[in-house]
Amino acid sequence: MNALSAPTSPLHSLLSRITGDAKHAPSAHSTLDVLWVLYDRVLRITPGTVDEPDRDRFLLSKGHGPAAYYAVLAAKGFIPEEWLDSLGSWESPLGHHPDRMLIPGVEVGTGSLGHGLGLAVGTALGLRAQGFDRARTFVLVGDAELDEGSNHEAIAYAAAIALPLTTVVIDNQSSTYGWPGGIPHRFPGWSADVVDGRDHDQIERALRHRTGRPHLVVATVESKRG
Repeated sequence: MNALSAPTSPLHSLLSRITGDAKHAPSAHSTLDVLWVLYDRVLRITPGTVDEPDRDRFLLSKGHGPAAYYAVLAAKGFIPEEWLDSLGSWESPLGHHPDRMLIPGVEVGTGSLGHGLGLAVGTALGLRAQGFDRARTFVLVGDAELDEGSNHEAIAYAAAIALPLTTVVIDNQSSTYGWPGGIPHRFPGWSADVVDGRDHDQIERALRHRTGRPHLVVATVESKRG
């Protein structure tokens, strides 16, 4: 069920306030439903618990298209809605890449493709080492990012140590080459769900899936090439 499909929904209204980054609009819109389900139904984090050590962590590896992320943070009260009106301006804390030092609730500064998954592996490993067994780590990446070699090392290491990590891949067919057998075949040793990236119930079930090993959620959305 896609509660965000109506253009008049509050979240779309917030997203429409963000201008000046039309180039990355498809990237932002492709992530909107997954981000909303994460923050509305799954993540154990609120504006009041952003500094709690055992909070869930979410990392946006697709940091080059953060408009939807900002809209969700505003809808959930992490940042003032007024911040959305000045994205990228000199005085605005909202840059074209998210900055964890300026934006409450942002865990890492991202934007360069291929770095988020490795950072998420390190985050999950650190939480395990500190004994925060309840805290979960989620990272959202784009399908084209998987062509970056650093991701293959992160995928292999997470599988080898059965790391409690959930990776969401937004599949809008922007990858140049694809992969034989589809995206799940890029993640050997991981459990996997492939879902409709606009169906909130499917997304929630997949995100809540815990198998004792790293878990992949492939959220399929409309093609960026279309």
